[in-house]
Amino acid sequence: MFITSREKAIIELIIKTSGKHTAFSIATFLNVSVRTIQRDLKSIEKILEPFHLQLIRNPNAGLVIEGKNEQIFRLVQHLTGSHPVDETPQEKKLRLFLTLIKDVESFKIQVLATTLGVSVTTLSTYLDELTEWLKNFDLELTRKRGVGVEFHGSEENKRKALASYFLLYFNEDLIESLFLLEKGKGSEQKILHFFDAEYLLEIDRVVNDTLNYRHSRLADTDYIGLIIQICITVQRTKDGFLMENEGSLFNEQSEEYILMEEICKKLQASLSISFTYADKRLLASILKGSKLQEVETVPYDSVVLGQMIKNMIQYVSSQLHVDLTRDFSLFHGLLSHLEPSLFRIKQNIGLFNPLTEEIKRKYPVLFLAVKNSVEKEFKDIEHFPEDEIAFIVLHFGSALVMREEEMMIKALVVCPTGIGTSKMLASRIKKEITEIDSVEIKSIKEIQNRESLQPFDVIISTVRLPFIRKEYILVNPLLSNEDITAIRGFLQKNIGNLTKNNQYTGKTGPVVSRKTKPTLTDLLQEMKVIETSIESIMNHFRVYRNLSPNGYKENMSEMLRIAEKESLLTNPESVMETLLDREKKGGLGIPDTGMGLFHCRSEHVRGLIFQISHLDKTCMVKGMDGNDMPMKSLLLMLAPEDLSTREQEIISLLSTSLIETKESIMIFSSGNEDIIHTKLESIFLEYLQTNFIKE
Repeated sequence: MFITSREKAIIELIIKTSGKHTAFSIATFLNVSVRTIQRDLKSIEKILEPFHLQLIRNPNAGLVIEGKNEQIFRLVQHLTGSHPVDETPQEKKLRLFLTLIKDVESFKIQVLATTLGVSVTTLSTYLDELTEWLKNFDLELTRKRGVGVEFHGSEENKRKALASYFLLYFNEDLIESLFLLEKGKGSEQKILHFFDAEYLLEIDRVVNDTLNYRHSRLADTDYIGLIIQICITVQRTKDGFLMENEGSLFNEQSEEYILMEEICKKLQASLSISFTYADKRLLASILKGSKLQEVETVPYDSVVLGQMIKNMIQYVSSQLHVDLTRDFSLFHGLLSHLEPSLFRIKQNIGLFNPLTEEIKRKYPVLFLAVKNSVEKEFKDIEHFPEDEIAFIVLHFGSALVMREEEMMIKALVVCPTGIGTSKMLASRIKKEITEIDSVEIKSIKEIQNRESLQPFDVIISTVRLPFIRKEYILVNPLLSNEDITAIRGFLQKNIGNLTKNNQYTGKTGPVVSRKTKPTLTDLLQEMKVIETSIESIMNHFRVYRNLSPNGYKENMSEMLRIAEKESLLTNPESVMETLLDREKKGGLGIPDTGMGLFHCRSEHVRGLIFQISHLDKTCMVKGMDGNDMPMKSLLLMLAPEDLSTREQEIISLLSTSLIETKESIMIFSSGNEDIIHTKLESIFLEYLQTNFIKE
C-alpha cells in the first residue's frame, strides 16, 4: 500500500478520535488548506476499497469511515505496518533538530532547507516552532543575516530536550522499535534517524535485568524514557560531546544513584564507554523522577508530603462537595505519583502529557479544583505545570468514577502512559460498559507471551500492539464515545466465546474490580489485621529519656536492644544497619519540629513498633527538605518486611498525624508519654469510627 503520511494521519484521525470531522476541521488540525484535504480524501477512498470500507460524507455526522468492525480492525493493523512514502513535518523537524545538535558553529539557511528537502519559507516555520519549544530547556536558536542559524546551550539541556522531543512526538514508534528489536527484527538503519539498534538493544537488556533484580519496575513511558536517555548519553559521549561537571550534586548513597552506577558499570564493560559523574548524576535524576509500576513500593512514611496530599484531598473534596478523604487508594496513588513528580519539577526535567488539553476540556471543574489545591499546598513551586496537574486530575477522576460501578466480563488494559491514566481508563470502562466485571492493567512488557493474554475476554490498548497475534481494540486513553461503541460491538459479536472463560479468578496485576460487599470471612480477617496492628503499636509504645549521653545513634541502638529483650525483634544490629542505610539515602528530620522519624521495614521485626526517645542533648541531623536541623526527639517506627494494605494504611495514618496540626507537633515532640499515648488513642479511635462504626 502506497500511502502518504498525511493520508495516514487523516484516516487515523477519523477512526481514532471522537467528535465531528469535516474537511475544514482536519485541515485546521493538520495545518494545511481545505483544498489539500479534499484532494487527499479522493485518494483515501481508493485506499479503503480493498478493505470493503467507505468514506461517507454526512452533513450531520461529518466524515465517517463505515464498514464491518473486523474490516476497520484490519485497516488499523495494516496502517500500523505501513510506512508512508513521505516524511511528516514532525519527522522533518526532528531531522532539523538532529542536524543542529551536531554542534557546528553555524548553519546556512539554504543548506538546511536543501538537506531537509523543504523550501526556505517552510524551514523558517520549522525554526520558529523549534525555537519556541527549546526555550523550555534554556536552549536558544538564533538567526543572523550573513551568518546563519546558531544553537546555544549546555550539553545537559540538549540531551534533556532531545529525549523529551522523542518521547513527545515518537513515543509509540520507540516502543514498537524496541519490541521489534527484542524479537530479532532489527534494522541496519538508524532508528528515527538517530538511535543505534545495537546500543538500544544492549541498554534495554541491562536496564531490564538490573531493575528486575531490584524488584523496581517502572511505568512503561518512564522505562522507555530512561532507555532513550541512556542511549543518548552513550551516543553523544561516543561522538565526543561531553557534559560539564557542573550543576547540583546528587546523593551518591541514594538508591537511584547506586542503581545507575550498577547499570553504567555493566554498559561500560559491554559497550566500551566511560560514564562521567555528570552522566550518572543526570541519569540518576531521570530515574528518581520516574513513576514505579508497583505503587506498593512507595514509602508510606513520607511525613511532610503525606500531610500535604491529605490537605490536597480535603481541599478538592470541599470544592466538589464529595468526601474523598477516606479513600486510601487515592492517597496511595497520589503519593506514588507526586514523589517523583515534584522531583521532576524541581530538577526542571520536562514531562509532557499528551492528554492535557483533552483532560481540561472533559473535566474542567475537576481540573480547576485540583489546580487550586496544588497551588495552595505547594507554594514553594512558582509554576506547577499543567501537564502534571492533568496527571493528578486522573487520580481524582478515577476515585470519583469508582464510587458507582457494577460489571460482568474480564478485560485487560494495556496503557503505557502512567498509573493515573491506566486507573482512569479502567474506571471509565467499568462505568460505561456494565457487562465488564474487572479490568486488569498490564504494562507492554508483561504481555509479551501469548499465555499472559489467555485469561482475558477483551484486550483494550491505548497504543499499537503489532507484536501480539490476538485481536485487540485501540482506544483513546480518555475513552471516546466511538471507543465505547467499538468495545460494545466487540462484546456483542463475541458473546459466545466470552461466556466460556468465566471461571478464571487469577490476579497478577493491579486490578480495578467492582465494589462488592466483602464476605464475612474477609471482613473478620481485615478487622483482625487492624486490631493486631493497633494493639502492637499501643502495647509497645514507650517514651525513653536519657538512654545514652553519646548521641542519637547510641540512643537508637539502645532502643533496639530493649525491643529485642521484649521479643519485638531479632538481630538488632541488622535492623540498626538498615536504619542507618535509610538515613544515608535521604534526610529523616521533620523540618521545623525538632523531631526525626527513623524508620525501616525489616524481616527481623515481628510487628508494628512506634517508640520515642527524648534526647538529653540536641543533635544535628539532615531534614527531609535536605537542610541540616536540630533534633531533640527521636521517633522510631519499625515494621515487618511484608505488609498488608491495612497495615500500610495504619503506618501512613500515624506518620501523617505527627504534623497534622501545631497541636500534634507539640504533643509528639513533648516527650510526655501519657499525653502522647492519649493522642494515639484518639487517632486510632477516630480511624475505627470513620471506617467501621456506623453512627
